[in-house]
Amino acid sequence: MAADMYTIHFYVLFVLLTVRISSSFISNGENYRRNLSLELNPGLNSSLTPLPPGVGLLHVRALGKNNTLHYLLCSQGAPALLLVHTNSTSSKVKVDWPAFLVQNTTGSLKLTPESSVLYSNALVFTRLWEYDDVNDTAVPEHLPPFSFFQPYELQNFTWDDLNKTLDPMAHTALLCGRDASESFSNGSLCLKFSAFDFEGRDQDWPSLLHNANSSQLKVVLDGVVPRSNRSRFSLELQVVGGTQAMSRVDVLRSIDDEYTPSIFKVSQWVSSPVNSTSPVLGYAQWKPVAYRRPSPVFEDATPCRHSTPVPVAQLPPSGLVLAYFGGERQTTRLNITFSIAGDPFYNTTNYLSWTVLVGLGSPPVDSFSPLVLVIMAVGLGTPMLIILLGGVCVCVRKNRPQPQVYEPIN
Repeated sequence: MAADMYTIHFYVLFVLLTVRISSSFISNGENYRRNLSLELNPGLNSSLTPLPPGVGLLHVRALGKNNTLHYLLCSQGAPALLLVHTNSTSSKVKVDWPAFLVQNTTGSLKLTPESSVLYSNALVFTRLWEYDDVNDTAVPEHLPPFSFFQPYELQNFTWDDLNKTLDPMAHTALLCGRDASESFSNGSLCLKFSAFDFEGRDQDWPSLLHNANSSQLKVVLDGVVPRSNRSRFSLELQVVGGTQAMSRVDVLRSIDDEYTPSIFKVSQWVSSPVNSTSPVLGYAQWKPVAYRRPSPVFEDATPCRHSTPVPVAQLPPSGLVLAYFGGERQTTRLNITFSIAGDPFYNTTNYLSWTVLVGLGSPPVDSFSPLVLVIMAVGLGTPMLIILLGGVCVCVRKNRPQPQVYEPIN
C-alpha cells in the first residue's frame, strides 16, 4: 500500500513539474520588453506645411536596452510599413516635410545618426485584384485575362485621418481608405496596425504569436460591392530592402492547431543573406487563413495561399519608400490569394480579413501551451502509472507468505 501511495505521489509531482517547466519555457520571451512611444507626423509644423488630405505618417519608437526599433506607417501613395533597426538608444526620425510631400525626393526622411542603422525593410500594399471565378477554381493564375477586373491601385485611394484612430495606450492605429468607384461607396479597405512591447498573442483568430521585436497589420476588406457574383480577391504585396530584401517564403508545419483551429502551417517571407547560414534578419509572417466575418466561428475561415516571390525592377509607388530608400533597391513582389475552390464567394458576407506580422530577427515560433503539455503528460503518464501499479501488485502478491492448506505428516 505504501508503494502504491509513493507511485501516485510521484505521478502527481511529475505532472506539476511538467506544468511548471513548460510555463517557464513558454513565457521566457516575456522577460524582454521595449518602451513604446507613438508620434504622428514627427517634426511637422502644420501652420507652415499643411498636409494634403489623406496623408499621414505614424512613427512608433520601440526603445530597447541598447538598440531601437522604428516603425513608420505612411498613407502617402501606396500604404507602407517601414521597419528600421538601429544600434543606438538616441536615434531619431528626421523628415524634410516640404520635400517629403513632393513624393519624389530621395533622402527627405532619415534615421539619424545614419551610421547607427543596422537593418531596414518596408512592406508595401500595392494592389487589390478582383477576378470573376466562373469555374470556381480559386486559381487566378490559370484564368484568362478577361476574367480579371481593373485592379484597385492602392496609391490612388483616399485615406482617413490617422489622428482620429490613433490609440497611444493600446499602441494601435486604424488606417482606412477608399477608391473613387461605386464599389467603395459604402465599403473600405482598412489596415489595423499594432505595435508590441512584450511577448503575447491576440485573442482574435488567427492569434499570431508576437514579441517585443514585432508589429502586426490586420487587413480588412469590408462592405465593398463586388463586380460579379463570383468575385474573389487577391492582394499584391511588395517588399523593399536596405541590404537584404525578403527573397523567399518558408512554410513551416505543426501538429498543433490550438490557437488557430484547423490551420497547421505558418508562412514566413524572410530576409537573409544569400547562400549563408546566418540567421534571419527580418520577416513577414502569416498563417494561410482569412476570415469572412468580423467575429468568426470555425465555418467562417477560408484558406489563402501565396505566390512565389519575384523581383521587381522599380520601387513601389509609396511616398515613404521613395523618401527613405530612393534609387535602386532590392524589391520583390508576391500575391496573397484568398479562398479555395468550393468556398463561398466574397458576396456571401462582403467581408474579408487577413493578418500579417512584421518584425526583426527570426520569426516567433509557436509551441505547445501548458494546457496541451498537461494533457500529453496525463495521456502518456496514465498508462505508465497503471503499469507501475500492476507491477507493484504482482510483486507484493509474490512476496506475501502463502497460507498452509494442510499440516505435513511426520
